[in-house]
Amino acid sequence: MATPDALERLATNATRHLFFTGKGGVGKTTVASALALRLAELGRPTLLVSTDPASNLDDVFTMAVGEQPTPVPRTEDASGQTQLSVMNLDPVREAAAYRERMIAPYRGALPDAALRSLEEQLSGACTVEIAAFNAFTTLLTDAALARFAHIVFDTAPTGHTLRLLSLPSAWSGFISTNSSGASCLGPLAGLGEQQQQYASAVQTLCDPHRTTLVLVARAEPSALHEAARAAGELHALGMHEQQLVVNGLLRSSGSDAVATAFITRQTAAMAAMPEQLTSLPRVELPLVASECTGLAALRAVGRAAADTPSTPAGLHSAPTPHTAAYNPFGTFDELVQQLAAAGRGVIMTMGKGGVGKTTMAARIAQALARAGHAVHLTTTDPAAHVEAAVHAVTLASGSNAQPSLLTVSRIDPALETDRYASEVLADAEHSSGGLEPEERALLEEDLRSPCTEEIAVFRAFARTVADAADRFVVLDTAPTGHTLLLLDAAESYHREVARTAGSHIPESVRTLLPRLRDASYTRLLIVTLAESTPVHEAERLQQDLARAEIVPFGWIVNGSLAASGTQHPVLAARGRLEAPHLQRVATSLAQRAWLIPWDAAR
Repeated sequence: MATPDALERLATNATRHLFFTGKGGVGKTTVASALALRLAELGRPTLLVSTDPASNLDDVFTMAVGEQPTPVPRTEDASGQTQLSVMNLDPVREAAAYRERMIAPYRGALPDAALRSLEEQLSGACTVEIAAFNAFTTLLTDAALARFAHIVFDTAPTGHTLRLLSLPSAWSGFISTNSSGASCLGPLAGLGEQQQQYASAVQTLCDPHRTTLVLVARAEPSALHEAARAAGELHALGMHEQQLVVNGLLRSSGSDAVATAFITRQTAAMAAMPEQLTSLPRVELPLVASECTGLAALRAVGRAAADTPSTPAGLHSAPTPHTAAYNPFGTFDELVQQLAAAGRGVIMTMGKGGVGKTTMAARIAQALARAGHAVHLTTTDPAAHVEAAVHAVTLASGSNAQPSLLTVSRIDPALETDRYASEVLADAEHSSGGLEPEERALLEEDLRSPCTEEIAVFRAFARTVADAADRFVVLDTAPTGHTLLLLDAAESYHREVARTAGSHIPESVRTLLPRLRDASYTRLLIVTLAESTPVHEAERLQQDLARAEIVPFGWIVNGSLAASGTQHPVLAARGRLEAPHLQRVATSLAQRAWLIPWDAAR
């Protein structure tokens, strides 16, 4: 809970390794940087490592940060020894290097089509995840880093990665020889020689005397549920030492209606905090109205108690946000008009968790239905809160009933994945004449990966897309470009389809990718917030789709404080921080863009 120095307890009881995790945009880097600085200024040599491909440690510390420990000036102790060093690890670059090591021996020996298929199998999130863990383990076991009392990681490994790399059978010859079509084993296949290093790293991660997992969240339902999911998953794998940081609490609203609604929503989210988090030691940090860059700003993080007003001195006179930054954007009504002009087709909202894509899909579906179009709204969101989103949008519109032309359904990822996994296991048993227990364990673990769920949902998704020939189908969340290419790449595609559907390829599957590439049939909308991490993640999504030759119809920047009309000094100042991100979306990233103001009702 709040103390005169909210980060003090974290610093006092810090283990040697601290891993920060949480949904994008919750402030992980700021909190990790502030704690690392605090530890260093307590006289403990500390290394801060970012594994975020869009690391902004350079901005946070206002210096050039490399791939080796770089001392931070002005953090020396009395003897002149620098106590804080920082470094960036780029898992995307690590993954690219790893991919090239795997593919190079086959150049000239395999047909180009086979090489392309191999490259695509090694281009997904799982490869990046494995590469990031590879970098973690190197640091955890590197004797040259023994001089550091603490190593603070900005981003933790996921439960899936830990499970996969903890399986002893992962190192058997089965990995390199199996042909059962498992989705993640390709990325893992070349790492067998590092088995001992991984085993040692997993042991370190699960030692509560050496490692702490710090879950960072905002007082928002999606962020708290993401933190709870990570807490439960990693606890089950042995990472029992956990702490919770709730970042960005606003306490004082004054007479501003937006601020009052902001606080009301935060209070409700905290009251409904998942049980998994309520028993954890908790630190609460106030919402600040500036980018946390420079040592002075980092030192201030946590100094103010969370129950004091979070309005920095001088900000009461801050001007209201100007509109120049978001003039290039269209409004929600203009977006609906542009979508309605087609008369039918698929509309998909894509983006990272917490950016509001489900609510946006519900708003678009309702608006089109109220304009007289037949609309089917469906989702692949495992949380399945599309019905709640439709209800909230209905109430916000001032109506008591959803439009009669709107139907709502749900593709159940768990059900689809179970069905798919059963088919894969049965096929593997049949084709190999029976799996050994360790082979079956490895295949079952692989089938629990996010990649597998995407492939499983793919078939139901394909059926739904085919329904849009004579009406609107609004889909909340779609397969990534990687999944589509994985299935489209000749060998992988036919193997996956044959595995799930025998020799018959459903028409809906055969025509899916052409339909998604057809701009007259499908309009794909990338949803983001006007913040650094969400925009970068959306950019990566767009690049992923480009590999599948799919061009988004446009970008929706959701929840803008700059466009909300708030006069609250902290919220208005944060609105001004959106300007560079809005400009980048409008001028560099999006063909079309629309700006949606922050609205407590939605």
